[in-house]
Amino acid sequence: MFEIYMKGLLLSGGLIIAIGSQNAFLLGQSLRREHHILAASICAVSDVFLIFAGVMGLGALIQGQPLLLSIARWGGAAYLILFGFMSLRKVFHTEQLVAEKALKASWQKVALATLAVTYLNPHVYLDTMILLGGIGAQYGEQRWLFVVGAATASLIWFYGLTFGAAKLAPLVSSPRVWKVIDLLVCVAMWLVAASLILN
Repeated sequence: MFEIYMKGLLLSGGLIIAIGSQNAFLLGQSLRREHHILAASICAVSDVFLIFAGVMGLGALIQGQPLLLSIARWGGAAYLILFGFMSLRKVFHTEQLVAEKALKASWQKVALATLAVTYLNPHVYLDTMILLGGIGAQYGEQRWLFVVGAATASLIWFYGLTFGAAKLAPLVSSPRVWKVIDLLVCVAMWLVAASLILN
């Protein structure tokens, strides 16, 4: 039983740690302390929901719908390119980019942006629903142990990243550092978008 839990924990952890659009977005929110706990909660709950749905069979159903996968692929790529441009625009913005200023964004905007960066990214479906779902479903009646292990990895990663980055915020309050962060977010978004288009 513990072995199945650990497989879920390690597989999910390995997939989630890779720097992608969701992690880059959450890192930026956390460094700015801009409703970062809300953003982390949305990421974690979404991840757990998608893993659960995949293990219960929804991943196999989606995999058999090429039109749906194609729409998700191109729609997700378009959103990530746009998000990258918005981050790049901040790099050349003349105003100072400090944490206190960033707090003006409403929780509703942060929640919508988090939902978009999560659910408009086809990689999240490939990783959680199809890959993890396919592996977890093999354990039959004990597949819930795999889900719990995978969910544990999500919770540890998203909240760990959030609270760790928030602690670093006072050390990275320089406008130059914010510009570098926004540039890195832009590059991460565009790399994920390119991988969607090219693959």
